[in-house]
Amino acid sequence: MNEVQAIAESINIMGKRSGGAMKARNPDPIQQMAKEEVAAGASYLDLNIGPARKDGAELMPWMVEIVEAVAPVPLCLDTANTVAMAAGFKALQNKQAAIMNSISAQPERMEKLIPVAAAAGCNVIALLWGPDGMPRDSNERAAMAVDLMMALAEAGIPNEKMLFDPIGTPMTLGADQINSGLEFMSMLQEIAPGAGSTVGLSNVSNGVAEHLRKYLDRTYLIMLMKYGITTAIVNSYDGELMAICKGERQNLVDLVHGMMDGNDPDPATLVGTALEHYKTYKVLSGQNVFSESWLEL
Repeated sequence: MNEVQAIAESINIMGKRSGGAMKARNPDPIQQMAKEEVAAGASYLDLNIGPARKDGAELMPWMVEIVEAVAPVPLCLDTANTVAMAAGFKALQNKQAAIMNSISAQPERMEKLIPVAAAAGCNVIALLWGPDGMPRDSNERAAMAVDLMMALAEAGIPNEKMLFDPIGTPMTLGADQINSGLEFMSMLQEIAPGAGSTVGLSNVSNGVAEHLRKYLDRTYLIMLMKYGITTAIVNSYDGELMAICKGERQNLVDLVHGMMDGNDPDPATLVGTALEHYKTYKVLSGQNVFSESWLEL
């Protein structure tokens, strides 16, 4: 049975409920969301304060304090502001189980954040994003992963504390990058034995009509599961997606993994969610051209 630990993504500066509450320093909506995400089965709660240029160093510790007070699961701290990240880790009670989201292969972030992660003994998302931005293919991802692994190891962070993120790219940009990310995932254990992995699932459906996004996220997660993804940053309010994370949709996992091995079922024999995954896999893998009517074709 495949299971993936869910990092719940909804406590976010861009979110309607959470964003306003962060700005107003109103703990109630944020604590309520934390409880809801835990009840949905989240293994970690991502606290995303965005760039937080002005008040990040004060906002992140406040977030940590109010969420740790009500949530029995570890936190994943998420910000582009390295000073805010360090302040958040200082405030954390449960440092070693926490996740730093993220250290990219950019010299400035590595320099500022690796010492913070090493001191905390936390898990680290190693984001495969370099000085020139997005890696072009699986080989560039592998090269970046080696650089990050060496830098983290040098600071005393073991592979088991690393979560490599191959970067999910929007389906609207085509299937090439999605396939490159999967190819990297198939190489990960050779590159960094014992390391974990993660991905921001909703990136794949970015730019797609809101009501269709969940279908892409769910099938993409199953595709990543074939290569042993250990955690994923997910919308915990999608019950079907959480059921896949918990290993409760083995028939759908078997269907998609079978297709990845070249064993296509006859679509005429499929109904309901099985047919949705069949059609969605066809566009995510690049076998069918993507358009927003892919489920109707």
